[in-house]
Amino acid sequence: MKIATLEQGGPDGRLVTVSDDLKTYRLGTDTTLQIALDRDRLSATGMELPFEPMNCAAPLPRSYQFLDGSAYVNHVELVRKARGAEMPQSFWTDPLMYQGLSVFAGSQTPIRGEESWGIDFEAEIAVITGAVPQGCAPKEAASHIRYVMLLNDISLRNLIPPELSKGFGFVNSKPISSCSPVAVTPDGLPGWNGRRLKGQLNVDLNGAPFGRADAGIDMTFDFGDLISHAAKTRDLPAGTVIGSGTISNKLEGGPGKPVEQGGVGYSCIAEQRMVETITLGSPKTPFLQDGDFVKIWMEDADGQDIFGKISQKVEAR
Repeated sequence: MKIATLEQGGPDGRLVTVSDDLKTYRLGTDTTLQIALDRDRLSATGMELPFEPMNCAAPLPRSYQFLDGSAYVNHVELVRKARGAEMPQSFWTDPLMYQGLSVFAGSQTPIRGEESWGIDFEAEIAVITGAVPQGCAPKEAASHIRYVMLLNDISLRNLIPPELSKGFGFVNSKPISSCSPVAVTPDGLPGWNGRRLKGQLNVDLNGAPFGRADAGIDMTFDFGDLISHAAKTRDLPAGTVIGSGTISNKLEGGPGKPVEQGGVGYSCIAEQRMVETITLGSPKTPFLQDGDFVKIWMEDADGQDIFGKISQKVEAR
């Protein structure tokens, strides 16, 4: 089943079910996704109407909590290598995770900020959970996944180092993230193996291919691992969003190549800049500028759009 939330009826919107081809919708019997998650049920009612992604908020506009992992440790390894720092071995066995802003923007919400902040996108997979009990193992944790969606986790790269140097985590450097217009139940999702999603995550920047990484490859920690890690010391309420972190593929022979050179490219600008630092001695690609346009989407084997597109324009000051 595919669902979306229309921008109507208040800050939590109006829950609808969406046809597999993303052309029509019907109202959900529950008014919001949070209510449906709390009741652990969802069905549709009423006549079919034309579906327009531009009318959608995020599938879950207000979550009880957003926990973003760094499941593709190759990405973290590149960060450390570009800085000339050795990566702790524990990063391969103990997931990295931070708690972010639990309010989400729609798929076409402009990206706002100052160019001097180093505005960057991060193309990710995210899941929405039901209620998760404290201390559950990864296999059980994965059984509580109710929906899967795409996420653009905006990062303000130039604000991160001074903020982390305080030793108290992200705040200003992690503004509101945007979600795909549609979320999908695991049982209706091609490429889903119960704990991770296999398939090419497409990223275009200003109309040109930027990233074509496979979300199912090189995922060190799957969603069962991430949810279990988050629930180690607490119950997770229904409506918890868990992000995968930047999708990153590790290629034989060293750092990846841009799409135009036959590679899978990158799911964020920072990773391309890391590779440029490693191979060229310094970064060449700028972060997002005013007027830049980012598009993130995923297709099935038949070329059908699965989640709808995240399509965002930068409005920098």
